[in-house]
Amino acid sequence: MELYSFCNSSTSYRVRIALALKGLDVTYHGVNIRTGAQYETHYVNDINPQAGVPAVVEGDFSLGQSLAIIDWLDATHPDPRLIPLDSRRRARALEMSYQIGCDMHPVNNLRVLKYLQGTLKVTPEQKDAWYRHWVAEGLSAVEILLARASGEFGGPWCVGHAPTVADCCLVPQVTNALRNQCDLTPYPRVRAVYEHARAHPAFIQAEPQRQPDYIA
Repeated sequence: MELYSFCNSSTSYRVRIALALKGLDVTYHGVNIRTGAQYETHYVNDINPQAGVPAVVEGDFSLGQSLAIIDWLDATHPDPRLIPLDSRRRARALEMSYQIGCDMHPVNNLRVLKYLQGTLKVTPEQKDAWYRHWVAEGLSAVEILLARASGEFGGPWCVGHAPTVADCCLVPQVTNALRNQCDLTPYPRVRAVYEHARAHPAFIQAEPQRQPDYIA
């Protein structure tokens, strides 16, 4: 299996965590989205027509979109499950994942931030305010979702006693929020899950600074 990834991309980070949790080895290809490598003709035509990361390739099959990749990994390498089979745990894990992956991340990804500053000419201060606003709004909701899941399932992870797709989404989001100097003190449950996950070997293996294409 081949993985096309960028070290600091939170969506790539999600998939790296999932791969590590499942113990899967991949051939790593760095795609520097800061320099526009994702728009190169070969990459768009042959790997990912969405011109983004991550993407996985296995034989003649290629797939983009991190949540679709994690779902495919569960179907093809089901141990351990990251999208729970139990209907309520599944619903909670996906609810949290979609909150992060569909509501928070899209308004704060690199493509949007570049458009804000390069095309709309917002100041760096305005761009930072934009980023922090959406992080605060999103994590406020996640904090409540974590409280609900804790009451229902217990455990130190997002949804119970084992990592799920929700943890694969939460840890990269928090990592990027901290890198952008967001104040996370209002979210003790978010921080507790994050700190717990950071000690797990799979999450350590997936960290941006441990990737072959790492740049600060």
